[in-house]
Amino acid sequence: MILFLHNRYRVSGGEERVVEDLAWLVRERLGEDVEVLERDSAAVGRARAALGLLRGGLAPEEVGDAVARGGARIVHAHNLHPTLGWRALAAARAAGARTVLHLHNYRLVCAVGTCVNPRGEDCVRCHGRATLPGVRLNCRGSRVEAATYAAALAAHQRRMVEQADAIVVPSVAARERLVALGAPARVGEATVLGHVVRRFAAQPPAAPRPPRAIVTSRLAREKGVDLAIAACAAAALPLTICGDGPLAGELRAQAAALGADVAFAGRVDEDALARLRAEATVALVPSRAQETFGLAALEAMAAGLPVVATRVGALAELEGDATLVAPEDVTALASAVLAASGDPSAGARALVAARRRAAPDVVAPRLAALYDAVAAGPPSA
Repeated sequence: MILFLHNRYRVSGGEERVVEDLAWLVRERLGEDVEVLERDSAAVGRARAALGLLRGGLAPEEVGDAVARGGARIVHAHNLHPTLGWRALAAARAAGARTVLHLHNYRLVCAVGTCVNPRGEDCVRCHGRATLPGVRLNCRGSRVEAATYAAALAAHQRRMVEQADAIVVPSVAARERLVALGAPARVGEATVLGHVVRRFAAQPPAAPRPPRAIVTSRLAREKGVDLAIAACAAAALPLTICGDGPLAGELRAQAAALGADVAFAGRVDEDALARLRAEATVALVPSRAQETFGLAALEAMAAGLPVVATRVGALAELEGDATLVAPEDVTALASAVLAASGDPSAGARALVAARRRAAPDVVAPRLAALYDAVAAGPPSA
């Protein structure tokens, strides 16, 4: 049995879906029982969350009991802050399981996990155990919370890594950024395991469609949705935006000021998103941030859409399968969107590339090999 550990975020996001998809992959493609032990930050008071951070986890015996009850051979840990911590990994090992630490973001060093400061700018001021810049910048939106995270990351960062028998990252770019941030040395040896995509189009839409772009994103500065609006306005291309976030009002005002044809769909479920993608001819991923994977890009490609993205973080690893442009270059973005939207074979190529990179039959053997190597190898010191 594989036991997943995950502390859900206050606002549910992509990592929750990745955990669900991996649990499905273990169950359906590896044929192994899986249990998910979750805690939810939305249900934890701030005082208790702070206590969990500073202690390195709360009630680790729950993890040990779950290992013993299910006979888990592997504990696959995802987000451990604020209530699981390194003590959850230690309890799993004490109960006889081997541990995999899956670093979906930069939270070993960065209190918000994205390396994006409150102004929406890429930020690497925190380095290794020197986490005080996050307090000065108030990255958590609360001085007390920022200070708590800074203290906890500095105190427990190494313990977290030491309690992992294997470390996993979603891309080479994520690993390189963590090394540059001064994460413990073992992170530089992390295994790269890309996310799985469960939903693929049988084939790209065959009927000709009017040109239309689509963006699926949280509406925050680092995601570059404003660049997509400006580029589509310049290209006279209608745009659908799926998602919500702090810049929703500002982006609506921008679209109105430019006279752009933009439809704001808000947060949509998977079926609605599939319908909106079927109406589009190109997907944009214009991020300013150092993305650790770029799931929105792969999912759009899996729907048979060509992708135009900025060459940052893990998005740069899509070279050859997506059209990449420099960050902030609206002119290049507009030209690339028009070209991709007008290429009748681009969708088919995108679908083939997505299957090669992220299909269940591709990711499952890699995950199985990781688990087998962890189970057979010696425990970490």
